[in-house]
Amino acid sequence: MKITDIEVIRMQANAEPSNNWLFVRVHTDAGITGLGEGSLQYKDAALTAEIEAFALYLRGQDPFQIEHIWTSLFRRTTWSGGAVTMSAISAIDLALWDIKGKALGVPVYELVGGKVRDRVPLYANGWFVGPRPSAHGPQGGAEGEREWYASSAKIVVERGFRCLKIYPFNGEQVITPERIVRGIGLVQAVREAVGPDIEIAIDVRARLNPWSISRVLPRLEPLDIAWLEEPILYDNANAMAEFARSTRIPVATGEQLYNRWEFRALLEQNAVKIIQPDICHAGGMSELKKIAAMADAYYVTLAPHNSNGPISTIASLHLDMSIPNVHRQELFLNSLPYYQEVLSNPLIIEDGYGTPPAGPGWGTELDEAVLAKYPPAEYTPIGSEPYLAF
Repeated sequence: MKITDIEVIRMQANAEPSNNWLFVRVHTDAGITGLGEGSLQYKDAALTAEIEAFALYLRGQDPFQIEHIWTSLFRRTTWSGGAVTMSAISAIDLALWDIKGKALGVPVYELVGGKVRDRVPLYANGWFVGPRPSAHGPQGGAEGEREWYASSAKIVVERGFRCLKIYPFNGEQVITPERIVRGIGLVQAVREAVGPDIEIAIDVRARLNPWSISRVLPRLEPLDIAWLEEPILYDNANAMAEFARSTRIPVATGEQLYNRWEFRALLEQNAVKIIQPDICHAGGMSELKKIAAMADAYYVTLAPHNSNGPISTIASLHLDMSIPNVHRQELFLNSLPYYQEVLSNPLIIEDGYGTPPAGPGWGTELDEAVLAKYPPAEYTPIGSEPYLAF
C-alpha cells in the first residue's frame, strides 16, 4: 500500500465566524483513506502550506511505516518544531493510524497497546458560553453573574459530569483587587452550587504574572481546587517549578508544548502534577504515547488538552483508552453538537464518560453534506484572538 495524496479539509468551528477546524484525509492506492486533524486556531494558511509541503515527501510512502514517517517529517525538516510544523505532523500521524486500523480491521487503541479502561472520564469545558450577565453590566451585576455561573454549573453536574473547568481571571497579567474579588466570587459560587464532591479546575490561561497569582492563591486554596492550569506563562520551567512549590493546589500545563523534549524540563524539575499535551499539536498519537510514558516515570498524570474538533476528540479518547496515567479528558460541551452532526458514527457520551465510536481505525468518517453546511470562515487573526489582553 502506498500514499497517493493528502487532502486538506476545513470546516467552520461551532458555526463561529472566526475559527475553523482543519482536517486531513490521506489517500492510498488501496482505496483506504485516513482522517487526521491539526486544527490550529487562526493559522489555517500556514498549516495548510506545511501539510502540502509534507505531501511532496509522503506520496509514494508506505502508510504503515508510521514511526519512520514521523521521524522523517520531524528530523529531516530544517527549523523543525513549533506550532505549525508539529500540528501538521500531528494531523498526518493521526490519519496514518486511522489507515492502519482500517486496513487491519481493529480500533486504533488496539494498535497502541490495547485498552486499560472501557470508558474515559471527562471534564467539562465550554459550559459557560453564550449570553450571560456581566459583573459590570446592567443586568444583575456581580451577583447576577455569579448566579448565572452557579446555575450553569448545576446543569453540567446534572448531566453526569464530575469535573468542570472555569476561567475566572481574565484581563492583563498584573491583577487588580477588583478582578480578584470577581474571580474568587465566581469560583465560590460554583463550589457552593456543585458541592464538595465535584472537581473544579481553574484555568488562568497564563494571564497572570507570579506576583499576581500569588495574591490569588490564599483565597483559592480553601476551595479544594482540582488543578490550577497555566497559572503563569508556560515557557519557563524554573519559574513554574518555583511557583508549584508555593502552593498545595496541583499545577497543570502543557497545551502549548509540542513534543517530548519540551515536556522534559517540566518533568525533571517536578514543576507540574498534571500535563496537558494536545494530540493535534504535540505530535499526534505516536508522540503523545511517548510523552505519557515519560510522564509516568515521574508519577505525573495526564489531562489531555482538546479545544479542537471531532477527530481530535476521538483520537484523544483512543489515546486515553490505552494509557494508565490519564485522569480526565477535556470536552467542550458547546462543540459537542457539531461533533455529533458531522460524524457518520457519533461519540458516546454518557454520565460524564466518553467512548469512541465502535469500528476499525477511528470508527467514523466525516459527513460531506455537513462539511458543506459549515464552509470555512474568513477572519482577521489578531482581531479575533480572544486572549489579547496582556
